[in-house]
Amino acid sequence: MSTVTQEKLTSDQLDQLCINTIRFLAVDAVEKAKSGHPGAPMGMAAMAYTLWTRHLRFNPKNPHWANRDRFVLSNGHASMLLYSLLHLSGFDLPLEQLQQFRQWGSITPGHPEYGVTPGVEVTTGPLGQGFANGVGMGIAEQFLASTFNKDENLIEHYTYAFCGDGCMEEGITSEAASLAGHLQLGRLIYFYDDNQISIDGNTRIAFTENVNKRFEAYGWHVQDLLDGNDVEALDRAINMAKSVKDRPSLIVCHTTIGYGSPNGQGTGKVHGNPISKVGKDEIKLTKENLGWPADQTFLVPDEARQVFRAAGERGAALEAEWNKRFEAYKGRNPELGAQLDAALNRKLPQGWDAALPVFAPKDGPIATRNAGGLVMNALAAANPTFIGGSADLDESTFTHLEHYDSFEPSPEKDGKYTGRNLHYGIREHAMGAAVNGMAAHGGVWPFGATFFVFSDYMRPSVRLSALMQIPSIFVWTHDSVAVGEDGPTHEPIEQLMSLRAIPGLTVIRPADANETAVAWHYIFQMTGPVGLILTRQKLPVLDQTKFASATNLTKGAYVLSEAKGGQPQLILIATGSEVALAIEAQVKLEESGIATRVVSMPSWELFEAQSEEYQQEVLPDSVTARLSLELGISMGWERWIGPQGASLSIDHFGASAPYETVLKEFGYTVENVTVLGQMLVKDPKGTQKRLRQDQRKFTSGGHIANAPASGDEGHS
Repeated sequence: MSTVTQEKLTSDQLDQLCINTIRFLAVDAVEKAKSGHPGAPMGMAAMAYTLWTRHLRFNPKNPHWANRDRFVLSNGHASMLLYSLLHLSGFDLPLEQLQQFRQWGSITPGHPEYGVTPGVEVTTGPLGQGFANGVGMGIAEQFLASTFNKDENLIEHYTYAFCGDGCMEEGITSEAASLAGHLQLGRLIYFYDDNQISIDGNTRIAFTENVNKRFEAYGWHVQDLLDGNDVEALDRAINMAKSVKDRPSLIVCHTTIGYGSPNGQGTGKVHGNPISKVGKDEIKLTKENLGWPADQTFLVPDEARQVFRAAGERGAALEAEWNKRFEAYKGRNPELGAQLDAALNRKLPQGWDAALPVFAPKDGPIATRNAGGLVMNALAAANPTFIGGSADLDESTFTHLEHYDSFEPSPEKDGKYTGRNLHYGIREHAMGAAVNGMAAHGGVWPFGATFFVFSDYMRPSVRLSALMQIPSIFVWTHDSVAVGEDGPTHEPIEQLMSLRAIPGLTVIRPADANETAVAWHYIFQMTGPVGLILTRQKLPVLDQTKFASATNLTKGAYVLSEAKGGQPQLILIATGSEVALAIEAQVKLEESGIATRVVSMPSWELFEAQSEEYQQEVLPDSVTARLSLELGISMGWERWIGPQGASLSIDHFGASAPYETVLKEFGYTVENVTVLGQMLVKDPKGTQKRLRQDQRKFTSGGHIANAPASGDEGHS
């Protein structure tokens, strides 16, 4: 490649050459794309150069080396900073891809995407998410290290993250920083790019808090660098952070956004626009200002490339040495070695599912949250890296792993983090992102749990888990208006359908204890994220000698109970707790002469993945009378019920009362379902009209007080 100078460079000159290489790769890529964020990479280039060439341990030839340091770009709009580093360090990201920044088919999208670009650890862009992902990675590292580092420190990496002003302002960062400080995650080292510029201008228009004091209050070790371009000061700060073992570290770097642009640096002009937007000659002026050839683009001097490639070569040597140590470890510790090897390669232990419970009708009634807890504990006994917790709701979600300690820096345990019960506190937003970080880290099967209605607090993280297709497990209990007395604030209505709207997320709402067990069995083998939706109220255990096996859950929907004669006139399609109601109504409908099939549909996504032939077996086009039963909004059900079908749904908020009363008032009774089924076979349009009228009665004026006094009125 071309060089900037043929003269022998001093150490300082070589540093600046490498730093400017990062800057101008970002400037040129954004300019060619005519969109992007050049200012942040220009300001953070010295931070990145110092970390990546002097401290970060990675192997470009194997981006998935288990003991690599993790690097997270939380302010993901600065993606060209990361792409420049990956290219220069020797990852499989050729220069041509930088030249195709933000273009169709490239592996250099506008924000870093996990699974798209080699070396990208997590998908970032929504500010603060990467910050919280890193906390999850730190948890995973500490757990694996404490569990397996017996006579050899096989797991001992750092998690580094770059964050900007926007990350610091987002609420998720506060939650995650508080959790990390409480847990004393000493191998977290974060850099705050304090350039005081956001899209609307100087951050003082909205953000004047003392970030340093705030993080000290969280329990972090904080250093403040007045000059974020001082390589030696940055190097010393990183070494200092490494020496602090009992606290996460924040290095506050005061930088200048758009560094080097004579007319743009330090202003919002270079935040989200090409440098040429500042002025038609601004790129030329910037290159001249920093001693860069103004007539060349995408220039990578040989001297700079050699520095970055040397860092990658050191990492390759470190991995080779680590592999030898791992083999020796397995020889000395065959059981632990096999467990760690399986965990790092996401392989389940032999016989992992042998102890999964099978429930009989005599075991019921049992809430699916309770059944889920029994199943989870059986899985925990078989899988040593199954770890997770709830948002301060263990007693309600039944997700506590019995016989295992809490994950915490307990003094009496010498600060060992071997516990498998995480206490996230009331921090659902951070919990969701931390679970994602743990899943992306690898080596663990992570879960997070809370009430279903609070999935709204987690939605950004859930969405990103689906975008990344990582095996995050979200357990949501108290799944419907059957929460009862807690009332509308705690009764999910639209949440179930809104989660089904997320592409790539598998949502499972099991009908009973056995479907719950099968769901967990399936979840442990999934490679993408899943939301498991469980009841608070007790449900009967369906008799598998009488009805179809719960193992059919993996198909998403199945004929649970066939109509007499095998030719249904009516199909009741139900999910979760409503399946038991459908079974009871089927008896009454059959007695009235209507051949009725009951379909359990625990997962739309799994059913959609089945063949057209199978879908027709379950929901044949020839049967147009279909009634869906679900304690949630009706939107979306038209796909499965068709134009002649109807939905018994809740398109309004809930009410505070004992759950039996709430269900009765909203029409979820055997009598009402029987009448609706009879009507539907004879008069589809009339049934649809009646159900719409019922919804209006409950939503008129927006208050349940306008509802009819009796569940029979307006429903039959």
